Amino acid sequence: MVDDTQYQRTLLLVDDEENIVSSLTRLLRREGYKIFRAYSGKEGLKVLEEHDIGVIITDQRMPEMTGVEFLYQVKLTHPDTIRIVLSGYTELNSVTDAINEGAIYKFLTKPWDDELLQKNVAEAFEHYEMKLENIRLTEELKLANASLEKANLQLSKNVEKKTEEANLNLHVLTIAQEVLENMPAGIIGIDDSGIVAITNKLTEQWLSNGTAPVIGSMAKQSLPDKLFDIYENVSSKAGDQFETVTLANEARLDVHGKKMGISSGSGGTILVLTETI
Repeated sequence: MVDDTQYQRTLLLVDDEENIVSSLTRLLRREGYKIFRAYSGKEGLKVLEEHDIGVIITDQRMPEMTGVEFLYQVKLTHPDTIRIVLSGYTELNSVTDAINEGAIYKFLTKPWDDELLQKNVAEAFEHYEMKLENIRLTEELKLANASLEKANLQLSKNVEKKTEEANLNLHVLTIAQEVLENMPAGIIGIDDSGIVAITNKLTEQWLSNGTAPVIGSMAKQSLPDKLFDIYENVSSKAGDQFETVTLANEARLDVHGKKMGISSGSGGTILVLTETI
């Protein structure tokens, strides 16, 4: 789920009837949106030139430029903005083609139900923010891939040409798996549902008395009790834990537990096992 606190939710209301714009403003302002008003499609386009708008609600029947005509222009200049038409049932035929062609995200009717309208606007912002998040993650991925390509070229001077992106990603994944398997520490990764997602060879070596967790198994069933207790403390309190434990096979280990997702979008819990000195 996208953290909507990182985005300012900006809403543009377009209708030639001032009382409609005022009513919508009163209703939606309580949701914490930053609201801009326009009383024609031309005014709406000007607002879009000056401000980043996440969601637009426009009337269909307006002089000079209909809501659909306005939103077709918005689609060309601001394709990520979520576009909603608010009008009467009799206007549906006028907007059907625009809906099918993707110029309109949703058609809502007048008179509107306050609760339903609020829900649809909130969903529109979530959809918009997901778009922004996908764009951000795509840019981060491009930067990461560029860094990996640069490092690979520096380390592999004999490489005559850059490999295809898919092959590079596979190569990086293979290296990451090998690093995990050969780390001088045991690793147990558990997802948010309590399923063991990652282990490595050293974990299996230290827990070789039949208690080694199996990937795909539930942590509660496959972890030794002492490790499971640490996992539960970390996952419930969302804080790092450190404890030295002695297992049933006399293995004495320092266990570092860390909750994922505190500073990133990842989730789950990692237990790092190191031999006590």
